[in-house]
Amino acid sequence: MKVLISWLKDFVDIDLPIPELAHKMTMAGLEVEDIHYVGLPMPKADSGDWTSGHAQQMASAISGIGWDPDKIVVAAISEVMPHPNADRLVLCKLDDGKVEHVVLTGAPNLFEFKGKGPLPKPLKVAYAKEGAQIYDGHQPGQVLTTLKRAKIRGVESYSMVCSEKELGISDEHEGIILLDDDAPVGMPLADYLGDAVLEVSILPSTARCANIYGIAREIAAITGKKLKATADGRRQTEAVGGQRSPVGQFVSIEITAPSMNPRFVAGLIEGITIAPSPYKIQLRLKLAGMRPINNIVDATNYAMLEMGEPLHAFDYDVLLKRAGGKTPTIITRTAAEGEKLTTLDNVERTLDASTVLVCDTAGALSIAGVMGGAESEVSATTRNILLEGAAWNFINIRKTAHTQNLPSEASYRFSRGVHPAVAEIGVRRGLELMRQWSGGLVAEGLVDNYPLPPVDPVVEITPEDVTRWLGISLSVEEIVRVLEALEFRCEVASNQSSVNSDQSLITVHCPPHRLDISRDPITGKADIVEEIARIYGYERIPETRMADELPPQLGNPTLDKEERVRDLLVYQGLQEVVNYRLTTPEREARRLPPEAQAAQSSEDGKPYLRLFNPISSDKAVLRHSALASVLENAERNARIRERLALFEIGPIFMASEAGALPDEFQRLSIVLTGPRTLPGWQKADSTPMDFYDLKGLLAALLDGLHIPEVRYEPGEHPTFHPGKCARVWSGDRQIGVFGELHPLVRQRYDWPTAFASAPILAADLDLDTLLALIPWLYEVAPVPEFPPVLEDLAVVVDEALPAAEVERVIRETGGKIVAAVRLFDVYRSEQIGAGKKSLAYSVTYQAPDKTLTDKDVAGFRTRIVRRLEQTVGAKLRG
Repeated sequence: MKVLISWLKDFVDIDLPIPELAHKMTMAGLEVEDIHYVGLPMPKADSGDWTSGHAQQMASAISGIGWDPDKIVVAAISEVMPHPNADRLVLCKLDDGKVEHVVLTGAPNLFEFKGKGPLPKPLKVAYAKEGAQIYDGHQPGQVLTTLKRAKIRGVESYSMVCSEKELGISDEHEGIILLDDDAPVGMPLADYLGDAVLEVSILPSTARCANIYGIAREIAAITGKKLKATADGRRQTEAVGGQRSPVGQFVSIEITAPSMNPRFVAGLIEGITIAPSPYKIQLRLKLAGMRPINNIVDATNYAMLEMGEPLHAFDYDVLLKRAGGKTPTIITRTAAEGEKLTTLDNVERTLDASTVLVCDTAGALSIAGVMGGAESEVSATTRNILLEGAAWNFINIRKTAHTQNLPSEASYRFSRGVHPAVAEIGVRRGLELMRQWSGGLVAEGLVDNYPLPPVDPVVEITPEDVTRWLGISLSVEEIVRVLEALEFRCEVASNQSSVNSDQSLITVHCPPHRLDISRDPITGKADIVEEIARIYGYERIPETRMADELPPQLGNPTLDKEERVRDLLVYQGLQEVVNYRLTTPEREARRLPPEAQAAQSSEDGKPYLRLFNPISSDKAVLRHSALASVLENAERNARIRERLALFEIGPIFMASEAGALPDEFQRLSIVLTGPRTLPGWQKADSTPMDFYDLKGLLAALLDGLHIPEVRYEPGEHPTFHPGKCARVWSGDRQIGVFGELHPLVRQRYDWPTAFASAPILAADLDLDTLLALIPWLYEVAPVPEFPPVLEDLAVVVDEALPAAEVERVIRETGGKIVAAVRLFDVYRSEQIGAGKKSLAYSVTYQAPDKTLTDKDVAGFRTRIVRRLEQTVGAKLRG
């Protein structure tokens, strides 16, 4: 927000150098990003403008121009004469307060006065004398130049009357500045118009300061100066309005949804004359970043910038005509789906059912809190004005402005929160400005519909709270002084609950412009203590050790287990990815074959949770699958990587039958594709990874987590290739599913040709189940003292028998003597027989208390072979 020093001085006395003031504001939470001088003397490094090293940090953020008080002054043109040798130039008789000059200029806004003799009323202008430094009005950008004597078309010129560009006010250079009639001739222009503009960053927590008076309030508290009363025009409007009927006879207000519109205030001014605003007002608006339009519109914008309440002016006669000559009724309501309204920017807008409108009985007039409608706008023929000031639901305004792509000064403020109490102040100030600048008569009183007044928070704190939270000791008087400077109302009483008899309880009542103070006792107290810290000065708070006892350090078991999963996967060469939890049903549907997608809206059959206000069209619903997200990552990265090994740990969201909030489940998704190892200076295995690489990775993960009773079973899943899909279990609990991507699913992703022959492998695991299965304690085997005996064992079994079942029988029969079992060969041939296969295992025998003999091993082998024959029908292969 652009903040003018001259405007601030209307409400608070400022005697600090501007860079020092900017530093103090920044330290109090109102960060000044840059300072732009327009006429006021620029600070010098060796001057008193830099009273602290901190203020000198603002030097790089300072720009602008200072007007020499001796060479740039207010002057008066008494006659405009034609140039003897040029039609597009004129000669002006000009009085600078000391000497009369003849000044040459080509300003087109003086041509209407040319050759008419002495003017009935002098034109007040900004006059730059010989030697003055200004900006060159004919050069692009801002190029400084110094005025020198020269002859132009036979007439000597040594000075000039200035345009806004030449003085650094704006880029306007087509005409000279015509000052207000009361401008004192001979006064240095810097004293009359000079200013400095602070660019202040308004954070969400400081939305109350998105106006001049709000920042002046902060400055008064920071500097200890007195805040001057607001000029809301109450006395003037009531005095003049006494000649009129009450405004309630001219309009009524109906609010259909108080939660969307807690307050609506309206006032009326009649008999206005549309004209330009005074130049000083136009200058302030321009420097604040707004375009002057006319005295009525400028009054609404000026009051908004000054008091923080966006206003809207309706042409009352248009409202009267729409009401058929009857008293207009202003109605606030939500729009009908598809309802249309042409706004002030002449764009016809289609509205949704969440948009709040200001209407009358004939239809919509404006989009509440965002922009007015074109039909009832102020025009050159307007004579009577209905002025609106209201309070709106800030979340609704934010949504509407985003949906309509319609940022405005009004929505900027309303979307951050404007207290309903400010509505009356803003309307009164706007009416008074209109009265001063347009000559109208203000109707008596206001129409004020206030169905939902907010409850202003009341917070209790003690000096002990301040000391404990800030580490500084402040007396009750100091605390009260700081808070009352910010317009909090304080009541001090003895704190009966404190063991310290000197402690007092301060009850703090929040002023009716603050929406950032919580009503919760704890967070509200923190908000108040923060206010004390800001005004006291963060830089004044000393560095101290924490006085409170540290809370007990409690672990987070779920997070610890999650980190173990991450570590094990990264150790195996995988890379973690983190995705948005937002997607679209169409993007997620790609993980299923078309026939599966047609059969159901999602794999689980539950509806997606759709966002009311998505940040973009591709992030409209909460995701049902983490695997779909990782597949998208793999698809994008396959263009730039030869080998992909990705995993994500994150939530999915399912509609809940228990309530409005979704059920959230943690998932672990893995995607592998490409060669087993990347080429290097040593020979590498460049064959593509297959199903068993993924199975081995999962086995290593589960072994590292010490998951008990792990087994793998053939499975089916629409995402995976039939016959190349398995489910992994721990006992009777399924952990997840993995396998090679279904060919029809693979076709739905854009894989480069380098991956044409490489299988796309994926796993989707239930992380909640996996973490719950990780044991707190597990057995650790000591380093063996006695040597092992290694032996190969080959058995012929049925083709359908899983190898894991054979391994299970070997381990169960051998007990603790069988230290390891590893399948190293699968063989099929006609000699073995149809429907049969040979499984060869490497078996490690090892006893914890002795060295095994051949006889010992033979005995265990015999028992194992016999048990295999009895249990699974295996036969020892010769």
